[in-house]
Amino acid sequence: METLMEIGQIVNTYGIKGFVKVQPFTDDIRRFEDLKQVYLQVKERLETFEIEEVKYHKHMVLLKLKGIDDINQAEKYRNAYLKIDRKDAVILPEDTYFIADLLEMEVTTEEGEILGKITDVYPTGSNDIYVVKNEEGKQILLPAIRASYKKGRCCK
Repeated sequence: METLMEIGQIVNTYGIKGFVKVQPFTDDIRRFEDLKQVYLQVKERLETFEIEEVKYHKHMVLLKLKGIDDINQAEKYRNAYLKIDRKDAVILPEDTYFIADLLEMEVTTEEGEILGKITDVYPTGSNDIYVVKNEEGKQILLPAIRASYKKGRCCK
């Protein structure tokens, strides 16, 4: 299990004072208000930043990070991924999981036939879609509907 979790991606700058616009990877974007610091993954480099201010604009998170004080500095972090320590993650309700924890899980049928491993999850609004890839590279799209799986039988 990874110690860092992706919570968003910087998609643009915002204004001239160094704010970055973040596409959140979380259901509750207000959770950014509880964070004190984030890590920015830029290629192979990981940098730590304190969060100075959080704002919201059209389902996006606007962050002012300490040390990024103008649009030119902010531009350097476009497309960077935001990560947090797992210990700073929200506590999930029972029977809910972080997508990162589902990736690479093996999926089997009720008869025990291995379908493949989860390689991606697409949120659709009503339910998520699990992308399962078998050893030959064939993809199977499975709706994540509670009635379609038994606890402990979907994924290992």
